[in-house]
Amino acid sequence: MRPVEVRARVIFMGTPEFAVPCLSALSGEGHIIEMVVTQPDRPSGRHRRLKPPPVKEYALAHDLPIIQPASLRDTGVVNLLGELDPDVIVVAAFGEVLRSDLLGLPRYGALNVHASLLPKYRGASPVSAAILAGEQESGVTIMLMDQGLDTGDILAQERVAIQPRETQESLTGRLSDLGARLLVRTLPAWISGEISALHQDASMASYAGLVTKEAGKIDWKASAGEIERKVRAYVPWPLAHTTWNNRQLSILAAAAVGHGVEGAAGQVIGLQSVRVPGEGGPSELVGLVIAAGSGALAAARLQLAGGKPMSAEEFVRGHPAIVGTLLGASSA
Repeated sequence: MRPVEVRARVIFMGTPEFAVPCLSALSGEGHIIEMVVTQPDRPSGRHRRLKPPPVKEYALAHDLPIIQPASLRDTGVVNLLGELDPDVIVVAAFGEVLRSDLLGLPRYGALNVHASLLPKYRGASPVSAAILAGEQESGVTIMLMDQGLDTGDILAQERVAIQPRETQESLTGRLSDLGARLLVRTLPAWISGEISALHQDASMASYAGLVTKEAGKIDWKASAGEIERKVRAYVPWPLAHTTWNNRQLSILAAAAVGHGVEGAAGQVIGLQSVRVPGEGGPSELVGLVIAAGSGALAAARLQLAGGKPMSAEEFVRGHPAIVGTLLGASSA
């Protein structure tokens, strides 16, 4: 796909950190950002103070026009955006489905930057879903939006390998940068008529819904591999978690240990050094080894509710009584 000289009038819709590189890339390529649309500030942290979304922070820092509507169903919002006479709407993890009145505004439609290889993993949490499923690769799709949930025609895709220790956080960051690069190559080619849209094969579709806190709860009867994938899929939220002494214990980093461990599912065996695969080759990891339904999990970083994240060694020094206990069991 060769570069095409096009300066488009863009309405950009996005909210989290994932969307920021796309907005930055569009602006850097000389496209005219007529309006940035993002979600309202939300309460965050222990004190529930209002926190602006990352896209808002970027827009304010770069003097871009911005609105934060409570809903895109507001006809006043639709009329305002229509008056801007956009060439295209670009959406990257905005957080609300666009209706037909918005989709019909731009000359060249609405393009969505989606963090999966559609039609697989449509929906709100494609990165977590890919890690949970043990996929070997992921990628980004630039899609021409319709009224369905990630059902529109595909304009471009690019693939990446999922690394052995990849977390939701690290893979999202890589896909964010990849999506920005793919977007600025695809947009001018689409406007210039140099690429054609490809229908999705609906028979190959799968969905990844919103992740809840409950989804992070560890079932110790599952295999060590399944639990490890849950740990990686749910960093930084909702975190894979269990209980110890009736307090939530979150596991922030871990590796599966395939054999050589005996104990009831959820039983804490003790500290061990294990060899784990990595992007640059195998490495040593010191973890708190916990028996699973098959194999065991070596938890390298842990956080007890109300405490700070700790390495396995730090945690055992501070809480030596955990060795030998059964995680996930309630105590009187």
